[in-house]
This record gives sequence, C-alpha cells and structure tokens, in this order.
Amino acid sequence: MKTFVLAPDSFKESLTAEQACSAMQRGILKAIPDARCIWVPMADGGEGTVDALIAALAGQRVNCEVTGPLPHQRIKTYWGLIDGGKTAVIEMAKANGIHLLESSARNPLLTSTFGTGEMIQAALDLGVSKIILGIGGSVTNDAGAGMAKALGAQFLDKNDQAVPVSGGQLNRIHKIDLSRLDPRLNTVEIVIASDVNNPLCGENGASAVFGPQKGATREMVKILDQNLNHFADLAEKAIGQTFQYIAGAGAAGGLGFGLMAFAGAKIQSGVELVIEQTQLAEKIAQADYVLTGEGKIDFQTKFGKTPFGVAQVAKGLNKPVIAFAGLEGEGIEGLYDLGFSQIIGINPPDCTLQDALKNAEGNLQKACENIAKLLK
Repeated sequence: MKTFVLAPDSFKESLTAEQACSAMQRGILKAIPDARCIWVPMADGGEGTVDALIAALAGQRVNCEVTGPLPHQRIKTYWGLIDGGKTAVIEMAKANGIHLLESSARNPLLTSTFGTGEMIQAALDLGVSKIILGIGGSVTNDAGAGMAKALGAQFLDKNDQAVPVSGGQLNRIHKIDLSRLDPRLNTVEIVIASDVNNPLCGENGASAVFGPQKGATREMVKILDQNLNHFADLAEKAIGQTFQYIAGAGAAGGLGFGLMAFAGAKIQSGVELVIEQTQLAEKIAQADYVLTGEGKIDFQTKFGKTPFGVAQVAKGLNKPVIAFAGLEGEGIEGLYDLGFSQIIGINPPDCTLQDALKNAEGNLQKACENIAKLLK
C-alpha cells in the first residue's frame, strides 16, 4: 500500500488548502484505490493559516465582529483556538485583509490594523497564554498603530489631541503614550507567522514593495514611507528598542514592526511555524510520496512559500516531492535542485484565468490521478 502525504497551501481565489487535499485524494484513489492519504493542509502566515491549524490540530473557531480596514466598516469573522484553548491563532487578513475592499476602495493612507488589535484583545479576554498571528494579505500600511490603539496605546498630536490611526496620519503623531497599553501583553507569548522578510522602510520596505498592490500611487508610496519612518523613530524612543530594520518588520504594512514594538512579539517564518505545529516531518517520515502545491509556483517560491518549506522537510527525509501549480511562473527550473522531484501545471493549454479559477478542483484532481497512474 502506497502512502501519500498531501500538504498543499490554498490555491488563491479557488481552493482552500483542505479542498485541495480533498481533490488530491480523489485523484489518487481513482488510480490507486487502496492508497493511504494523510492530509496536512498548509499555510505560510497568509490566507488559510487559521483554517490550516484548526484542521490539523482539531481546534475550534471563535466568531467575532471587528473593525474592517476602514474605520466605519464592520466585519463578521473568526479566529481559532488550539492546544486545548491555550493558544489562539489569528489571521490579520480576516480583519484587515486586501480581499475585504474592492480595488477601487483600496487606499493605504486610510486603512488601519485596528480590527487586528480587537481580535488580539478577544483572545486575551479568553485567557490564552500564546497567540500565533499570521500577517500575510493585508491592505494596511500603518506600522501596527491601529492594532496598538485597539489595545490601549494613545497617539497624540502637538496639542495632545488623539490622532486617527491610518497610514496617512502617522506623520501627525507627536507623542506616544503607552501607559494604558493592555498589561496582559506582558504575560502572553506572541509569535508572528510571516511569509516576507522586508524591513519597515526604504526601497525594500513595506510601502515601496507592497504599497502599490494596496492601491498606493508613486506619490503615496513616498508619503507612506516617510510616515512609517517618522512613526518608527517615535515608537523606538518610547520603548527604548529598535525593530524597524529586523527582517519582517515591514510585513503587513509594518504590522510586524508594531507587534514587536508594542506587544513583545517574536517573528518566525510562517511556513516553518505551520510545519512545526502540524508535525509535518513525522507525517512525511511515513510517506512514499509527498504532494504539495499552490496557485502559483515561480522563482519566488524559494523565499519561504509553502511548497518550498514542504520540499525542504521532504528532502531532509529523502522523500520525493511533487508540486502542483495553477500557474507555473518564471524560474521554476532552479527549484529542482532544492528538493522538488516534479512541478506540474494543472491547467490545460490556453486556459483563461477565469476558467482556471472555476475548474481548479477538477483540474487538480485530474493532475493527481494522472501522476498516481504513473506511480502505480
């Protein structure tokens, strides 16, 4: 009997990681009816992190209503509890993600991470001792000021008046008062799961690299970067520590910085954290083959994306890895030296994006069935 470990990420806008596991299994069982499939839905700190950890660790959802990316927007969403209720898993994108605004409404001068702070507060209210925070997929650029405000930090202008927190208002802050910051932040372990390693400011920083996809024009990018710089200098004076140059400080529009500065968080590669939590290595040790994948695989995959993380674990255990992609981008040749045995595009030739998204489930199932026939 052949054993397959199925460890895909979500296929963006078409399949969750769990749905991808299901499609993979159906394809394999069509070709090898007695195959054993071990599901390990994966994520890298972005979309699907909460669902992946809830599924892998028999956790539970906690429903909540929080402030969305814009101040008057209310979002019904959820976060997760695992480890017998001791650990919260929060995805910032569920409160302040890019998918929550139509492209015409995206403006990082106006958006904030306040709702993410509200989710952290809800977890603290339930008495958790650890919070895992996935911070991919944001539509914000406020260095976590909104998050900190929701947890009691005060941001004041020259006249000691409260400044509304958003990417475009940070330059108005003259003073940061942390005297009312939630003291429970000192007693809880907070781990950031990030899939990027950008610093806060500069040409590789949050505004320059990610601002444009959040609706920032070239002029806005300059303003946002200056604002982050101003805010970071003030924050670091207030806390007596420097975080803006740390890899990942620029994740989620600087939320990485804000969580380190105001909540004492430690940053970790998102996929490594999920690999650890799901005990992926122990499961791969039992496998004959490992299947992974996500919506797009290209040269960027090796910079901490899920399929790369899975391939590294499998390579260490000398197991073959087959990756499935909705889209094969540039530079995948280099991945074959990094643990991938095969990379397979699941879509038929000349497939439109619309058809690819609509038929992802069937296409993934068919691709897995074809591979399983060869492996049989």
